[in-house]
Amino acid sequence: MIKKLAKSIREYKVASILSPLFVSLEVVLECLIPWIISKLVASIDVSVVEEINIYDIIKYGGILIGMAILSLACGALSGMFCAKASTGFAKNLRKDMYYKIQNFSFENIDKFSTASLVTRMTTDVNNVQFSYMMIIRIAVRGPLMIVFSLVMAFVMGGSLGWIFVAVIPPLTLFLLLLAKKAMPLFKRVFKKYDNLNESIQENIRGMRVVKSFNREEYEKKKFDKAATDVQIDFTKAERILAMNNPIMQFFFYGVLCATLWIGSYVILKYAGATVNVGEVSQLIVYGMQVLMSLMMVSMVFVMIIMSAESARRVVEVLDEKSTLASPENAITEVKDGSIEFKGVKFKYSAAAERFVLDDINLSIKSGETIGIIGGTGSSKTSLVNLISRLYDVTEGSVSVGGRDVREYDLTALRNQVAVVLQKNELFSGSIKENLRWGNPNATDEEMETVCKLAQADEFIRSFPDGYDTHIEQGGTNVSGGQKQRLCIARALLKNPKILILDDSTSAVDTRTDKLIRDGLKSYAPETTKIIIAQRTSSVEDADRIIVIDGGKIDAVGSHKELLGSNAIYTEVYTTQNKGGNGDGNETKNP
Repeated sequence: MIKKLAKSIREYKVASILSPLFVSLEVVLECLIPWIISKLVASIDVSVVEEINIYDIIKYGGILIGMAILSLACGALSGMFCAKASTGFAKNLRKDMYYKIQNFSFENIDKFSTASLVTRMTTDVNNVQFSYMMIIRIAVRGPLMIVFSLVMAFVMGGSLGWIFVAVIPPLTLFLLLLAKKAMPLFKRVFKKYDNLNESIQENIRGMRVVKSFNREEYEKKKFDKAATDVQIDFTKAERILAMNNPIMQFFFYGVLCATLWIGSYVILKYAGATVNVGEVSQLIVYGMQVLMSLMMVSMVFVMIIMSAESARRVVEVLDEKSTLASPENAITEVKDGSIEFKGVKFKYSAAAERFVLDDINLSIKSGETIGIIGGTGSSKTSLVNLISRLYDVTEGSVSVGGRDVREYDLTALRNQVAVVLQKNELFSGSIKENLRWGNPNATDEEMETVCKLAQADEFIRSFPDGYDTHIEQGGTNVSGGQKQRLCIARALLKNPKILILDDSTSAVDTRTDKLIRDGLKSYAPETTKIIIAQRTSSVEDADRIIVIDGGKIDAVGSHKELLGSNAIYTEVYTTQNKGGNGDGNETKNP
């Protein structure tokens, strides 16, 4: 895990080395300062020297001032490099995670919830960053200060230094017990963080639905439960960690009392021959440094306990391998828009009990217009997801342009397959910026052309800023039908060999729907068009219509061939196009 995280340090290695280096210099200086002070005290102690030497006072005073300034400079430089290294490390870690997620297949994304990925890239990375900051500074300063202070304590106080050594084993044992108790709680609490974020995300995304059904109180209770679950586990963990400070204070004052008591006894007994007042006073300083450093180490230890689970969750994302990858010597050119399904069976995971698609055999010629009709949950979208290799087939094969999709470079394949979903996304930015997702180099004329075909040009020009109109995040300032038409225009800018419209005209009226289909015929006659729809009017002029039921192809044929011969298609058509007029006769709706 540490090895994986260390790869994100990269260009901040120098800062990561300089920070502990300057900390080490700071520690050495801080440990020498009490020794110089003891020399200064001894030089003015009339019980030790016969005559006070002003030159010794000036000399030691000057050394102290110089060492204090140098120590301050080392501390400032250490802090600066530490901040640069830790924030840079966190930046790289987020970037590595984000880039990794971009390469995930749908199967990988299904494994992690959106809320969990957000938590991992924010809260978890923050925890790892704080730990790294402590490791390269405080975790270096603490142990070094303990070692140097103990050495100086033995140098100045002789056997009195064992007082400070004796306190280390029980404190170490205490820290280990604390970690053993707290670690499982932090592991559990971060999973509940995911649930909390998921509740927030779901509520904000569906705010209109929540308000229209007056479910605010229900959502408040649901959020309160998730927040309380996090609070309960954090309280338990913090209650354990809170024991750290009083225990440290107990040892701190215990050692202080022991040093004063034993030191005073030795001074009085040996009349300052073994240790003098100046040395005992500075011995207390070294004792404080040892114990304060132990407190620092315990703080680092606590932070590491908290962030260990965060680090594991971050590395879990970094270690995740995409289930889809381009093969070696991949094909980079798609010959045409022909599609063939051979004995295709598909399920979303190996553990799934039933196939979503079963025994699919289908051949589509390049340039054909194919309609797909089927009930909700009949796996229409699952079928077209296999074409652009968003998922791989479980059994069988899918070919595009005469070659198995698994032989193509993923980028090359997906550049030639444009998909417009029923709930497609628009991103914050201008209409032009959204359209250029389809083609970054598209000219204004090209954008206007595709927008006219998608029946979007008219409403775009009705906006005061026209094509420069700003789209809010998620396209909240345009209607559902307008959003769908912009997404269709964006897909047309790709000039793909295969265009898939997955119920992407559900929010527009039938007249506009027909105008869009007529425009597609004239604009891209060589492009294979697959139209998934709930309305038979959206597919009735297709070359062929595929009826899917329960993940299987129920029938294939033209509108005329299916009408009357296929029960599912006939029922859908009749339900949508005929209604009772109250006198027993049926009239066709206009």
